[in-house]
Amino acid sequence: MTSLARRLRTLPLRSRLAMLVATAVAVAVAAAAVACWLLTRTQLEAELDNSLRNTSAPPGLVQDLASRCSPSGTSPETVNSAFAYIQIVDDDGGRCVESSSKPVKIQASDLAVARGTEASALHNSTTEDGAPVRVHTTAGRIGPTGVRIAVSISRPLGEIDASLNRLALLLTAVAGAGVIGAGAAGLWVARTGLRPVDGLTRAVEHVARTEDLSLRIPAEGEDEIARLSRSFNSMTAALASSRDRQAQLIADAGHELRTPLTSLRTNIELLARSEETGRAIPPEDRTALMASVKAQMTELASLIGDLQELSRPDASGPGPLQVVALHTIVESALERARLRGPDLTIEVALHPWYVRAEPAALERALVNVLDNAVKFSPPGAVVAVALSERGELTVRDHGPGIPAEELPHVFERFWRSPSARALPGSGLGLSIVARTVQQTGGEIALRPAAGGGTVAAIRIPGASTPPPSRPAGATRA
Repeated sequence: MTSLARRLRTLPLRSRLAMLVATAVAVAVAAAAVACWLLTRTQLEAELDNSLRNTSAPPGLVQDLASRCSPSGTSPETVNSAFAYIQIVDDDGGRCVESSSKPVKIQASDLAVARGTEASALHNSTTEDGAPVRVHTTAGRIGPTGVRIAVSISRPLGEIDASLNRLALLLTAVAGAGVIGAGAAGLWVARTGLRPVDGLTRAVEHVARTEDLSLRIPAEGEDEIARLSRSFNSMTAALASSRDRQAQLIADAGHELRTPLTSLRTNIELLARSEETGRAIPPEDRTALMASVKAQMTELASLIGDLQELSRPDASGPGPLQVVALHTIVESALERARLRGPDLTIEVALHPWYVRAEPAALERALVNVLDNAVKFSPPGAVVAVALSERGELTVRDHGPGIPAEELPHVFERFWRSPSARALPGSGLGLSIVARTVQQTGGEIALRPAAGGGTVAAIRIPGASTPPPSRPAGATRA
């Protein structure tokens, strides 16, 4: 059985499906044929029994048969052409057979009827030469004194057996034809049902061979094959989009890396040439050159860090989330922002607000927002940072602002406003901010501020009070 199952697994799906359909139909046809044969046999036997019950020997025949019986209880002459066999049985087991009947073996139930312990009997028996018969025995009386006897009327079962044999041959032929038809139907069903699967297989093989993710499979209907086709189309579309984004990220990263690397190479070549030629660079020029190298290395390190942050797949999600005080993280980010804009005035109004987030990622996002406000604010300007009682964090600067037509692009990777391309930066900061805020279930938006400048508004779901701490040893339900 195990080897058979193993062999079936090695067959193609089409062959297995055809075999399953053929087997199922064959079993159904065989079961129907057997049920039909059994039902027919039961019906024929019931009709034979009814015929025997409704058949009775004429009284004159019984009297005449009893008068002509020999003392041994047998009729002096018998013939074998009777349609029904008639014989009388006395209580001692003697019998008298009608001249045109075959003698039938006496059963105990026949003697019980003759002795008056049973009213009638219906059973199977055989003739003396072994032919099966169906016997119906009833009570009777003969002679002037009314001697009790049993009258047995028998019908040969050969007529039923012949009909059942013919029916069995017919059903066998029908079942055989049904199995052959089932095999043909199984092949047709397998080919028709697996045609969409064949198309899907060819599509997958084509994608694996050519890496062409633009291929789409027509999906019609709502069955499993259509759902599988739509899932395959969604998968290839997602893979194509991911590959395009990856290619775009590599191209943009290469473009952004080229600028600081070119500047670094130029400055290093100037330093190397000075060493090779022996002509010293003036101290003030050397100081400026080293400051430029340091700034370019800082920008390069920042760009690499941003690229590492963006290299994490979106599906991986943030790190472990925990309840943190947003106002505390804002204060920590403000300390770093003040170091980058010492000539700016930062006004702060923070209300308590607790959120579930990754502390390090959230602080990095807030630092990016504050860095933008500091970078675009003119010297001596005011940057207003407020965290409302409803948990909305706003950062308002007094810089040049963002034109309305550029607002839809501010969160795209490497996108930079034409007015900001001369300033340091990679164009990845707001993209990282949007990703971090979205991973915490929040949202961020930029809008023009009244009187000039820009307002960055961040809203993260949370509460104004921290959740109650669980007692030691408690487990989360």
